[in-house]
Amino acid sequence: MMSTAVPTRTRDPRTILNALEARVPHLVADIGAADLWEREVRLLLRDSVVVRSLAERILGQGIAYVVTAMENPGTDMGVGYTVDIGVHQLILDTPLYFALCDAHNGGRYKHHAPLVERRRDGVVARTAELIRANGFAVDEELWEADASDCSPCDDKVPDSH
Repeated sequence: MMSTAVPTRTRDPRTILNALEARVPHLVADIGAADLWEREVRLLLRDSVVVRSLAERILGQGIAYVVTAMENPGTDMGVGYTVDIGVHQLILDTPLYFALCDAHNGGRYKHHAPLVERRRDGVVARTAELIRANGFAVDEELWEADASDCSPCDDKVPDSH
């Protein structure tokens, strides 16, 4: 009996990031990085992560989260501390973040409006499942590390994550 199942396509964060190159005309390229992915990994290594493989994992999950948030407006989402490092890296590189907004949020800026108090209501685990449903591989270890300690954004800020 032949299977009629359609293979699941997994979205690649590196490919998504590198596809933005034409949308980032004002990128600071002083570090000699081969592509946007390498640039962001190097920035993570410079500022907050000491192991390259971990920086790549954190960046990949940060991209998966941001893209999923943009493609699912109004959805209650949140990340733990570890993945939030990757999210913040994307937001801090403003030309790149604007390009992400242009490509995945209909050209509108997606606000980042963090609340001070963390949530402990399971939203991190639900977010990981939403990311998986949006076609991304979920790095279980990174999501489970902070699953009970979400860094949420204020849902009163229009189009925020």
